[in-house]
Amino acid sequence: MTIAMMIGLGVGIFIGIFFDVNYPAQFSFYVSMGLLAAMDSLLGALRAHLEGKYSNIIFVSGFLTNAILAAALVYLGTRLGLPLYYAVIFVFGGRLFQNLAVIRRILIDKYFTKKDINVYNK
Repeated sequence: MTIAMMIGLGVGIFIGIFFDVNYPAQFSFYVSMGLLAAMDSLLGALRAHLEGKYSNIIFVSGFLTNAILAAALVYLGTRLGLPLYYAVIFVFGGRLFQNLAVIRRILIDKYFTKKDINVYNK
């Protein structure tokens, strides 16, 4: 599984560097909100992996659902003339920072604290 992820990452970096991928400017808002949702899903997957709760099916379904929901909210808001993209920014941005805080705590507990030393016993 790790090999497949590394290959996918390498292919994605290669495509991003060597191919000129363009999309119309009118879609930039949808793409940015989709990227925010995708980053939330990726950090959620990393958090779940560090907690030992990761599942491929949950990650893939959450990744697609988050991206589709973000794009749908932005589209609906555009059609209605309402700034519904704020909901996407607040929800996914908040979850992004929450997941990052949990990941930070897990890594600090794992690598920077010594659990075998009790500081209260001298």
